[in-house]
Amino acid sequence: MSDSNLIERIEAALESSLVEYEIFPCDPELADTAVFCERYGYPLDVSANTILVKAKTGGERFVVCVVLAHTRLDVNRVVRKRLGARRVSFASAHETRAATGMDIGGVTPIALPEELEVWVDARIMACEWVILGGGDRSHKIKVAPALFERMASATVIEGLALDPPA
Repeated sequence: MSDSNLIERIEAALESSLVEYEIFPCDPELADTAVFCERYGYPLDVSANTILVKAKTGGERFVVCVVLAHTRLDVNRVVRKRLGARRVSFASAHETRAATGMDIGGVTPIALPEELEVWVDARIMACEWVILGGGDRSHKIKVAPALFERMASATVIEGLALDPPA
């Protein structure tokens, strides 16, 4: 799939969701969440990381997890248990590109291949809006979390992320 096709699919999915959103440009060199937030003045507690996780036992399976940037994905307990795998790991950049069509720093949970489940930490739903990757490293999306309630592939999960270290 071409990048322009991906961006068109993301925009179409956002439009059909009937949720307020804004797509805006960012410098691709500043696309990683912490750097982006610092440079563009967005707080980490309304910025989300979209992370591809791979089950390494019981057959290779992937799941997309969305957590607020100031939290940590509970990969070793919650994700591993929900995947029913003894071992899980973060997908590599190559695996992420192959599974989503997107590069790390630009991955969005919107318009993913149908076979990818999206797990969303429940804290995201309490936000008025969140910043997500825009499908490439040159864009970000500001969107109401109600989007996830309208995505067939999304499941909101309590405790998917851990509090930040004290």
